[in-house]
Amino acid sequence: MTNVGLTVVIPAHNEAAYLPRYLPTVLASLERWQGTSNEQGEVILVDNASTDATADMAASYGVRVISETVRNIGRVRNRGAAAAHGRRLFFTDADVALPLEAITAAATAMDLGAVGGAIPPLYTPKRLGARLLCAYWDHYRTAHGGAQGVAQFSTAAAFRAVGGYRDDLYMSEDVDFFARLTSHGRATAGPVEILEDLRVRPSNRRYDQWSSLRMLWWQNPVTARLRLNSPRMWRHWYETTVR
Repeated sequence: MTNVGLTVVIPAHNEAAYLPRYLPTVLASLERWQGTSNEQGEVILVDNASTDATADMAASYGVRVISETVRNIGRVRNRGAAAAHGRRLFFTDADVALPLEAITAAATAMDLGAVGGAIPPLYTPKRLGARLLCAYWDHYRTAHGGAQGVAQFSTAAAFRAVGGYRDDLYMSEDVDFFARLTSHGRATAGPVEILEDLRVRPSNRRYDQWSSLRMLWWQNPVTARLRLNSPRMWRHWYETTVR
């Protein structure tokens, strides 16, 4: 493909039921950017060993579907990046709604010299305990300059320079990637930009279906650093994803 200026990479495992709700927001945001630039964009959905109709559902929206059979989120994102034609990369998840301005804002930040960045998430779970946990992580990321992987972006050159996402990690690979991207930006005088004026809206399915105590056990600063390269330690996150 020629003249592809930006590639959206979406990892997906058994997301056929969620794609009709969230994928149109990605396509609308990409279309908005295309309307203000002289470039084209593409969406690559990486089907990660799905056992449902994820691939067919994604293809019905006209996006490009490729496959990665190994269940590791860093590997899946890297697979999409390796197949990308765009000089800018935008990573989001299959259950995330993008605001219309998201891709335009990310592309503009990179055009102005940023090596990459992120758009913070806005979770709205039903239970108070889950809302407090989300508020804590919002504060933690703001205080430490981190960014969640639900909406991260980088230039393709910076992505290659930092080596992409680590595929030996099964959790916190997004935190690790953003830290390395930030360090690369400092070394090359290219900042990372967290677009605080925008919010992406991930689904609340895990927060609403798992108990607050269970979420607190797995999402706290101590557990989030434990045995990150152990698929057994984090198998619940991969094997028992709520739908």
